[in-house]
Amino acid sequence: MSNDFQSGSRSGYRAKRKKTNIILNSLIVIVLALIFFVAYTIFLSGDDKAAPKKEDTKTTENQASEKEDKDTEKNDAARETEGDTDSEENADEESEEASAPEQEDDSQAVITEGDGTTNVVRTIENPTWKPVGTVQTGEHAPVYDESHVDWQEMRKAISYATGLEESNMTLYWLGRDKASGTGSFSTVASKDKTQKYNVYLEWVDGAGWKPVKVEELSAIE
Repeated sequence: MSNDFQSGSRSGYRAKRKKTNIILNSLIVIVLALIFFVAYTIFLSGDDKAAPKKEDTKTTENQASEKEDKDTEKNDAARETEGDTDSEENADEESEEASAPEQEDDSQAVITEGDGTTNVVRTIENPTWKPVGTVQTGEHAPVYDESHVDWQEMRKAISYATGLEESNMTLYWLGRDKASGTGSFSTVASKDKTQKYNVYLEWVDGAGWKPVKVEELSAIE
């Protein structure tokens, strides 16, 4: 009787222990499954958050690249505009230089005061004076005819030497300079007669008439 009771107790204990083990193993499996699930969820969540960052980075890089390209285009356009402006200014300057003789440098002029025995107030000779240019070609001989281009070019040289505009210049005499034999001599005055000059010219082949001496005369009464 005692053996049967002990045998039943052992069997019950084993059955209870087996059942306990099954429950524990089940709980372990459940816990492991939950751990894997949570880890998997965290992993996926991390990928989703990382992806936009990459896109944002690419977007920022693209925007920076586009801005740099626009800045480069603006700089290139500004350089081209500046280059065009410089070219236009240079062209204008060249045009002005070609259209009129350069003004003389008065600082190099040699001025001799008159001695009071004539109406010459002072004599001016300037080594910087240049020929005024010409459209004439071939062998040259002075032509003292108001309708001839040689006359017009001499008037231009007289205006250049005296500073009088041709429109404000009265020409009293223009003819051959007997002293030189080849040059020309003229007497001119301003319209208001406050300025009067004798002007001596010489011909330079291919370059036109060049002033060589100007005599400033006393004003006309």
